[in-house]
Amino acid sequence: MNFKDIIEFTKKPQLYAEGNAVMWTDAHISEQLLNIHLNPDIDLASRRRSSIESTVDWILNSMNMEKMNILDLGCGPGLYCEMMAEKGHKVTGIDFSKNSIEYARKEATRKSLDIEYVNQNYLELNEENRYDLVMMVFTDFGVLKPHEREILIRNIHRALKPGGIFIFDVLSDMDLEKKVSERTWEVEETGFWKDRPYLILSDSFLYQDEEVILYQHIVTDESENSDVYRFWTHFFTSDDLKKMLEPEGFEDIECSDKVLPEIDMWNGKNVLFCKARKAAGEMDT
Repeated sequence: MNFKDIIEFTKKPQLYAEGNAVMWTDAHISEQLLNIHLNPDIDLASRRRSSIESTVDWILNSMNMEKMNILDLGCGPGLYCEMMAEKGHKVTGIDFSKNSIEYARKEATRKSLDIEYVNQNYLELNEENRYDLVMMVFTDFGVLKPHEREILIRNIHRALKPGGIFIFDVLSDMDLEKKVSERTWEVEETGFWKDRPYLILSDSFLYQDEEVILYQHIVTDESENSDVYRFWTHFFTSDDLKKMLEPEGFEDIECSDKVLPEIDMWNGKNVLFCKARKAAGEMDT
């Protein structure tokens, strides 16, 4: 354990400074994430089952179309994909986690659901005029840095059919100071972060002008190295979203904060769902 490194890591970093570890590709953490995804009673890797069901109903009611071709970005183990497929839609799910995609494929086969799953970084999406609906749920949009959001929006615009819809959710900037968590530390014999004894120091830092909070976790064990996980989380207003989407060719942009129940500061009015339409006569080439 290198205390000098830990002390340095605990200082407030420059905006968007990278950590040195990635959660999604770690074999042990990926397995823990999948187990949390599949817990129907908590809002962690996925929302609780009742919230997923009400979200799917809201999305489908907003679309009011039969037999859609749907793309779910950041699909995880396919919880939303399965509900959409069961209602008769053609569904493709993309996720960066190999573990989640392998699980989703097995479940689709077991349940005889025709879902295509792709293990891919959605920033590399390269399809044209294919989907009626692209959805991205559980505030994934807000963990992307500004240049990544620009790439994603353009990719989605290109992938949608003319008149197609992009639906996603973000965290509202309401009560931002209350969403900064206190510094904590824990010692575990084994747990979420490692399959051996470790110490974890968790902290967060507010960047008020940019409406960003960094949630940081420093995980260290008996080795000399520490794993630093940094999650840059952005908070938005409906005007922020319109300013990002309109220049990229989206119109009829609507936002709602009434999709999720009022459970805590990460639900209810704290979450904005956004619906944006690709111009009906617009084709990407």
